Amino acid sequence: MPPEGGAAGASAPTVEVRLASAEDTRAWGARLGEVLRAGDLVVLTGDLGAGKTTLTQGIAEGLGVRGPVTSPTFVIARVHPTLVGGPALVHVDAYRLGGLAELDDLDLDTSLEDSVTIVEWGHGLAEGLSDDRLEVTLRGHDERTVTLAARGPRWEGEQARAALAGLTEVA
Repeated sequence: MPPEGGAAGASAPTVEVRLASAEDTRAWGARLGEVLRAGDLVVLTGDLGAGKTTLTQGIAEGLGVRGPVTSPTFVIARVHPTLVGGPALVHVDAYRLGGLAELDDLDLDTSLEDSVTIVEWGHGLAEGLSDDRLEVTLRGHDERTVTLAARGPRWEGEQARAALAGLTEVA
């Protein structure tokens, strides 16, 4: 972590946590959702069945958005409006996208500042949407290891680092 106060270009925190079940994954996602704000981008990576949508369901709960949240595999993207006056959730599944041009066709940059955007299967595609992002990798199926790497100035401040550090404990 960077020294007190952070420095431009300093590395933001990385969090790793083991989650014993889908319920733990959802609960941890809800805690992460409480940390997120409009303009945040979350890029999810993991094998099939690793819990990307389960984690997104938890994030949606933490954000207080309308559900149900299901995998947008065939519709590519869904918008879940807020129920509590916070940001909407834009949930994207990039698995079927053929590359950057198709991701760009979704015009995610038009809603990025006003929403929390989650891109499943986004590694190698979605990083260009924002310098500020959380890259979350899920490994395992029943018991999961989640690694969250924060990138960009948004996550270098003391308050953001403290919020992410609070995610190392499983509730």
